[in-house]
Amino acid sequence: MTSVYYPSSRDELPPIRLPHSSCIIKPQAPLAPLTTYRVGGPAEWLVSPRSVDDLQASVNWATTAGLPITVVGAGSNLLISDRGLPGLVICTRHLRGAVFDSETGQLTATAGESVVRLAWQAAERGWQGMEWAVGIPGTVGGAVVMNAGAHQSCTADLFVSARILDSRGQDSILSREEMAFAYRTSVLQGEANGIVTQATFQLQPGADPAMVTATTRQHVEHRHRTQPYHLPSCGSVFRNPTPQSAGRLIEQAGLKGYQIGGAQVSTLHANFIVNVGGATAQDVYQLIRHVQTVVGDRWQVGLEPEVKMLGEFAEC
Repeated sequence: MTSVYYPSSRDELPPIRLPHSSCIIKPQAPLAPLTTYRVGGPAEWLVSPRSVDDLQASVNWATTAGLPITVVGAGSNLLISDRGLPGLVICTRHLRGAVFDSETGQLTATAGESVVRLAWQAAERGWQGMEWAVGIPGTVGGAVVMNAGAHQSCTADLFVSARILDSRGQDSILSREEMAFAYRTSVLQGEANGIVTQATFQLQPGADPAMVTATTRQHVEHRHRTQPYHLPSCGSVFRNPTPQSAGRLIEQAGLKGYQIGGAQVSTLHANFIVNVGGATAQDVYQLIRHVQTVVGDRWQVGLEPEVKMLGEFAEC
């Protein structure tokens, strides 16, 4: 079990400015505002680099200090413990930049770029391939690491390569084959360690922008009709146990609307757990475990969480 940082009044440490860098590393920084659930405790240290050089300096600082590193992008697939996280949390959402190469049809984007924004930019150019991604509320880095997907498409379908920064500050490039993509996962969730700094995707230029934009808009409208975008959530909580649908199993188990504290199984889509107000991370965690138990007892199916749970949670 990972040791956890517990802030106290005697831990009043000043921010640290890294030499030869614009980075400021903040102590005891709240993480709830950095997640789409709006729950979770503080980071022991938090940094938000705005360049790859700043990112590398932050990694070097943590490595020298012997601190664990946790990377957060848009925080849309995370549940962070109310007790917080030890070590250095690196928020990559300010690593912005994208290049559409009309000669190759390739899009290269830095880790903090919004997948939704890129999908719209591609559509406006008449570039096909990212229409499905317009409903993915995450960053490029997160989409690559977890092989994000929707509408029977996924990141791996477009992926060409990614630039990776490891814990020693070394830079490398991973190909599609080296990423070992599978359903909602990649090698970066397994044995390989590293932070995605940028990724390249293959798209198809030359289509009518109005047509691509219309298709993209249809995907957005479908997701807003069928998913609870009006409340804080992490997106889909459970992986679909192919060929079955996690949401359908949860709904047929009678769990729509079931609530623990401020966490509720969405009444619109049962594979979403939403924060209806005042939820804690522990509320969400307990509800996840309850859903797993009920579905397992009813259908003899073990639901595997898609959401990444970080820190310590109390088992009840």
